[in-house]
Amino acid sequence: MASTKLVFSFVIILCSIFLLLPSHAASHSDFGDMQKPSSLDSQMVNLSVYYEALSPSCAAFIVQNLARIFDDDLISITDLRMVPWGNAHINKTDSTTICQDKYYALIHCIEFFVIEGRHSDWQSCFNSLGLSEKPILECSNNGTGAKLQALYGYETAHLDPPHMFLPWIVVNNKPIGKDYRNFTTYICNEYKGKVKPDACKLHPPHNVSSIKKRNPFHPV
Repeated sequence: MASTKLVFSFVIILCSIFLLLPSHAASHSDFGDMQKPSSLDSQMVNLSVYYEALSPSCAAFIVQNLARIFDDDLISITDLRMVPWGNAHINKTDSTTICQDKYYALIHCIEFFVIEGRHSDWQSCFNSLGLSEKPILECSNNGTGAKLQALYGYETAHLDPPHMFLPWIVVNNKPIGKDYRNFTTYICNEYKGKVKPDACKLHPPHNVSSIKKRNPFHPV
């Protein structure tokens, strides 16, 4: 069974995403009061990142790879969703979240500590970013964190096809398998707008069928 500290850290990640990311929620019968992702721009490309909050491999992707989405204005055509559940499951005895392994600046900061093996120092991220801990702690204590656990757990468990490793990256409802570090190409491939960001000029869309032939669902 996971320790209380580990469970709390996992809920903090969930609350951080809920409070700080503009696009984060999917519909669910027990979570109907949450705002659904905006679809004002039908040309936006949906990028969903399914990961485990304290997983070293997921932390490395978030810090070293995913951060590129804010370079060359790629974020202008991307609807980014972070879904921190991964391989977690619910302990039916006491309803605690069991994590298999130990937002965006806040998520980046916390995941950086994960890479360095210092995830217990997560609270220092609030001071370094000038953020208040109060809304995060309120989210954790008022039941919202538990709702987020149920929401993301349900969504992750109903992925089609199911995730086979982490991080599991989905672009416009299409998983990209082991080529997840090359997510920029997939976003540019899916974008149908006329004005392309610099990132797509530097990484022009191309046919990825050859990648799929190499079994993209096999982990690296």
